[in-house]
Amino acid sequence: MDKKNKAKKIATWIIVPLMVSIFLLDIATVIIGNRLAKRYDIKEETFTLENGDDRIHFLNTANSDCILLESNGMFALIDSGEGDHNPRRKTEYTGYTQRVLTYLKTVAADESGQVNLEFVLGTHYHYDHVGSFENIIKDSKINIGTAYFKEYDPEMDKEMEVYDWGLLDCYNRIIECVRERSINLVQNIPENITFGDFEIEFFNTVNYEDLKGRGDNSESIGTKVTKGGKSAFLAADITGPSGLEDKLGDKIGHIDLLKAGHHGYYGSSSMSFLDKLTPELAIIPNMQGKVYPNVKWNFTMHAGIPFYGTYDYNGIIATFTDSGEIILTDNIHREGETQ
Repeated sequence: MDKKNKAKKIATWIIVPLMVSIFLLDIATVIIGNRLAKRYDIKEETFTLENGDDRIHFLNTANSDCILLESNGMFALIDSGEGDHNPRRKTEYTGYTQRVLTYLKTVAADESGQVNLEFVLGTHYHYDHVGSFENIIKDSKINIGTAYFKEYDPEMDKEMEVYDWGLLDCYNRIIECVRERSINLVQNIPENITFGDFEIEFFNTVNYEDLKGRGDNSESIGTKVTKGGKSAFLAADITGPSGLEDKLGDKIGHIDLLKAGHHGYYGSSSMSFLDKLTPELAIIPNMQGKVYPNVKWNFTMHAGIPFYGTYDYNGIIATFTDSGEIILTDNIHREGETQ
């Protein structure tokens, strides 16, 4: 047997058992994850506010982030979901802009059909987080009090992100839209604000110099939402490799609900990060089948945390009740919505 064939044979003996192990691991974590998910009796959302109006809406925008905050009749939007013109796509791509617009106008509109958002926040400038903001900001039926968009720093990113992925251009278009509508633009993001019954803390509002060049995920702004004794952390694309999990974990402290970072992909929700935050449950803006096996393992086998995919549940609302509970409801999108 020549050296080339021998190398192929050795590689096969290594790769095949590895792939089988990963496959079995994935099956095991899915089974255990489904059992853990039964801890919460998730009922279909009725929009009757029977559990109160302090809510976090995790929209189903596939594997992209769009989160609507609601408290005392006020609304705010964190990220906007994937847009329709992602420069990374070689062909025309249908995103979730219309779905987000329809949801806002259905759930958050007043009697005159106007949507009033106290603030919008772009956590960072990957298109699957801010791609629909341009259309949202331009829409005459949507009024925005304050636009929180941290100034984009190309030095934080890899070169391909700045130009090939169009992050610089995306940022410039969003800021131009904000200015055209004379919206209050805040680029020095405050660390704390009050929003209805929620106290909100923003993390990573100023970039860490030692994370330059690690990519735009290292610019991600995390949001901690607290009511009474319960809190949620919305982790944007905060990951271990970005350096942010190590820097922010201790500062965030204990939470009850984690919106997992980076859609459950590479680097998300490390064991050490979960040990610092100790959440009771997690919501992942993705489908369960796309969450990386090691991330599922960290939630189920390491921490025993049930997790729920927004795609699998057609969107999820977490209601923070006055009695100190978090109640989950699903199917927040209705049949017939334009996607």
